[in-house]
Amino acid sequence: MVVALALGFPLYQSRPINSTVSDRVSGGGGCVDPGGSFPSFLPKEVYKIRDPSARTLAQRIQRLPVKVGFSESSIMSSCVTPKVRRDSNPVVLLHCFDSSCLEWRSAYPLLEDAGLEAWAVDILGWGFSDLERRPPCNVASKRYHLYQLWKSHIKRPMILVGPSLGAAAAIDFAVNFPEAVDKLILINANVYANGTGVLTKLPTLMAYAMASVLKSIPIRWYAKLLVFNGISLSKMLDYTDVGRLHCLMPWWEDATVNFMQSGGYNVTGQIKKVKQKTLLISSECDNIVDSKFAERLKNELPNASVRKVPECGHMPHIEKPYLIARLIAEFAQDASSEEILPISYFVDNISSKNKHVV
Repeated sequence: MVVALALGFPLYQSRPINSTVSDRVSGGGGCVDPGGSFPSFLPKEVYKIRDPSARTLAQRIQRLPVKVGFSESSIMSSCVTPKVRRDSNPVVLLHCFDSSCLEWRSAYPLLEDAGLEAWAVDILGWGFSDLERRPPCNVASKRYHLYQLWKSHIKRPMILVGPSLGAAAAIDFAVNFPEAVDKLILINANVYANGTGVLTKLPTLMAYAMASVLKSIPIRWYAKLLVFNGISLSKMLDYTDVGRLHCLMPWWEDATVNFMQSGGYNVTGQIKKVKQKTLLISSECDNIVDSKFAERLKNELPNASVRKVPECGHMPHIEKPYLIARLIAEFAQDASSEEILPISYFVDNISSKNKHVV
């Protein structure tokens, strides 16, 4: 059960060395130094991370005040904000189960290069927000927190992107707050699980023991082995450092236990209520979510299309960020099917990796 819960962890593959995408500009302007400083609220272990794209995005993480009804004061909520606001609707990136906005380290700069206004936000209870007051981290609280973040800071209908369990969060949000969501993009959607099930009945001490195991290096290591093959030992260690960084926040175990004991996401009854146009991205080599579920989801959603990613595992936005950024940009910009190049072009033509997404 613990291993199953760990399957949504973030993985990454750095951008190609010869990529034309430079290290991004920080929120305050000026070039980000991959060897420079990080926000003071991040765990000090962030300095161990070697991947330049992860270091660069970590330096851009900031906290915004989000006023929620279940807290006496605003929650300082972690996210990566766009450098430039656009006239078009923004793209808002969620993340997988028990992950953080760092999951988008490879694709985020490509979306910016595509001319999109992109936000990478941490779902309440995960990521790097200030939860010292220990707010509830159940599904309803996660949903309302995202709504208040949207209402206070984003303020326009968004293209909401959810990978894995983040797809369940996106569906839950879109059904409850349809005015905030223009379109949905669901990546290897993990939406047919019935929440955390039996975990709701666990004694509290046992739940904390399971949370401790969940953040352990061996579990994080194993989760990555399920997604990637043939990576070096040094990369595996770096993957693990990035993937468990948010677990080192002082409130992480409390928030995780609260979520597990609350029952987790169960959105199977909400799928047919989704009104937004939806793009489903499905990896053909996903060892976590069977690709057949994408077809099932397409049939149940009122207005959905599917794009398949060949030779890719559970986290295509990390393994093939150029391709995923392209698909997101085209869907966000309403490109016609005639204008969309076949996916094989991006997979088979290395030269395309040295060009901007659009």
